[in-house]
Amino acid sequence: MPTQLQYARKGEITSAMKTVAGAEKRTAEFIRDQVASGKVVIPCNVNHKNLVPTGIGRQLYTKINANIGNSPTSSCPHDEFVKLETAVKYGADTVMDLSTGGDIGLIRGALLAKATLPVGTVPVYEIVARFGARQISRETILQVIAEQAEQGVDYMTIHAGLKKEYVPLGLKRKLGIVSRGGALLADYMTENRCENPFYVFFDEILDICRQYDVTLSLGDGLRPGCLADASDAAQFAELDTLGELVSRCREHGVQAMVEGPGHIPADEIQMNMERERKICDDAPFYILGPVVTDCAPGYDHLVAGMGGLLGAMYGAAMLCYVTPKEHLGLPNCDDVRRGVMAFKIAAHAADIACGKPGARERDDAISDARSVFDWERQFLLALDPERARACREEAIRESRVNFSSMHGSPYCTMCGKDFCSVRLSAKLKTQY
Repeated sequence: MPTQLQYARKGEITSAMKTVAGAEKRTAEFIRDQVASGKVVIPCNVNHKNLVPTGIGRQLYTKINANIGNSPTSSCPHDEFVKLETAVKYGADTVMDLSTGGDIGLIRGALLAKATLPVGTVPVYEIVARFGARQISRETILQVIAEQAEQGVDYMTIHAGLKKEYVPLGLKRKLGIVSRGGALLADYMTENRCENPFYVFFDEILDICRQYDVTLSLGDGLRPGCLADASDAAQFAELDTLGELVSRCREHGVQAMVEGPGHIPADEIQMNMERERKICDDAPFYILGPVVTDCAPGYDHLVAGMGGLLGAMYGAAMLCYVTPKEHLGLPNCDDVRRGVMAFKIAAHAADIACGKPGARERDDAISDARSVFDWERQFLLALDPERARACREEAIRESRVNFSSMHGSPYCTMCGKDFCSVRLSAKLKTQY
């Protein structure tokens, strides 16, 4: 069966393309042409039966990914299912299962059965968890990728761009190699004095991906882990190789997107986005944050949301959320909610700034509701209705005004009746 890329190149419009077109307020022909050029990917493994296809590309709405998954020391399968439900509820467009402990295949299978949105993985994690860090071989790589593809995984992060010659560049940094997959592969290459096996056997990986229409997310194993390491020789050497791998993916009929930097000063974000677009021929750019300051642990979801807004404005197609526990621990459900919401806001703001079709409709509608004090409609239009409603209820409880009289009042507790500018404006409009 052809991949979405191969169908598009033949001029065919698939049901997945039609679904994406409807969600994006675009024509099916536009989506087909974007997929054919490689500028849009639709991760949709043929074995993920309950999937609602999602399009990822610079000219589409900015997408949000939420990372979930357990570790050898934290969480359990049930917790991950709850995190999945939380991520979906608050607006994630994809999820990645980064589990590294327990029965990883069982956890992933259960997540895929529940998930109607694309699910991604990082195969090297399962390879190391099952076979050990010294067994990253052709056999284990192809075995795990084939098993995950057969199970229905929609996209996989492959750190094939981190070549042996780049490892010394990464080790010159203040924080070295912070990508977990990148560090595992750097250690393996150094120990065995060999080239990256994901790079060496890349064509065989592509054969599996083409069979199931798995999208490759070309991982940035040398992403900077602090501002001091941003935009350095290691990061850009790997990016050049990722550009080569994008071409190889497209030649094999495999959809590909490119993963981007983690910690970048705000003034370097535009340059990074434009450099990726040029080197990788406008393949969708999937970025982690980026984090724009290193000294706010506990608030990194806000810090990274700021970087995500800029990244999406300048061309990133998907933002990987960062939670308050980034750099501190495995996130719980509340951290997932906070992370998704911070990035949903950033993505929406970027879409408005970029003038994407219909992006501002919700904002205009909630402004209309505010002008007539329609509190219920404001809650329904909010990106997080529960939070908006709770804030209103809390303000009423803490108000000195009679509680029962405040619910439908034409003013809020911030200004009260006499100082309410919206109420006064409504009054003035009747006089002009």
